[in-house]
Amino acid sequence: MTELYRVYGRPLLSLVLRLTGGDRHWAEDVVQETMIRAWRSAHRLDAEAASLLPWLATVARRIVIDDQRRKNARPQEAGEGPLENLHAPDGLEDLLRSVVVSEALRSLSPAHREILNETFFRDRTVNEAAKALGIPVGTVKSRVYYALRALRVALEERGAAL
Repeated sequence: MTELYRVYGRPLLSLVLRLTGGDRHWAEDVVQETMIRAWRSAHRLDAEAASLLPWLATVARRIVIDDQRRKNARPQEAGEGPLENLHAPDGLEDLLRSVVVSEALRSLSPAHREILNETFFRDRTVNEAAKALGIPVGTVKSRVYYALRALRVALEERGAAL
């Protein structure tokens, strides 16, 4: 093994440095792993071959490819920094928003609450709301307009906006 490393160590390292994009630490790890595989496969290596470099280069290339695939298969690690600033919804904002909207709706006149209930919360068209309430379509339209204006003012008074 010492002779194998002495003869092929430098040429293999320069080849692997090109394969790893100049990452010396990674290249040294690949050369070391290649030599370990050569040692494990010593019984299969042809001692009479003119050069073992082609076999070693093939093994090293496969190790680099496997490392790249392994790195690409895992999500990239980002560290703790970005997680500290990550806002995780806990439902509190939605709860507060619903409380503010409920209070604002309670501050409206009964006619305005009724028209918003029919058109927005029950998802009825203007014609369906007019029929359900027994009032003209024009009245429904104007009540919706004025109810939304009143709701906007009520929300702004509470620090929220429509």
